[in-house]
Amino acid sequence: MATYKEIQEFVRNNYGYNPKTCWIAHVKELCGLPVRTAHNRWNENNRQILCPLEKRSDIQRALEYFNML
Repeated sequence: MATYKEIQEFVRNNYGYNPKTCWIAHVKELCGLPVRTAHNRWNENNRQILCPLEKRSDIQRALEYFNML
């Protein structure tokens, strides 16, 4: 299982931007992968920042690259 830093590095090198960790967690959650609740999360049942639709496929490709999907 890849770390968030590895996923960020893959996306940065291949797509030219650095995804937020909350975006990665959101995409993992959408894909049914286990995620932990962040220590600074305001509401345990509601995400404040969702991953933008145009960025989701890039993060999913990174998850596929690391054999997480």
